[in-house]
Amino acid sequence: MATKSDSKTTTDHNKIKQWVEDRKGKPSVVESTTGSSKGGGLLRINFPGYAEDNLKDISWEEFFRIFDENSLEFLYQEETKDGGESRFFKFVSKD
Repeated sequence: MATKSDSKTTTDHNKIKQWVEDRKGKPSVVESTTGSSKGGGLLRINFPGYAEDNLKDISWEEFFRIFDENSLEFLYQEETKDGGESRFFKFVSKD
């Protein structure tokens, strides 16, 4: 039986945006990768209190353009095993 601590995948833009915003995150890219030839940079979520200073916040429109162009899925977890809010996610290839 599936639980909220099980990982799920989605490509639904609204679901991804809601998950991120519920956790006060912002769409971003790794700044040093924005000039790369493929896809506009490495996607990240910028959460408050996490010191990753090489991130550049981007618009949701740009975020989802990169997401779709790179054929990605969003792997995420709603809750930790102890019932707390989870920030676990990663971007995985659909292939």
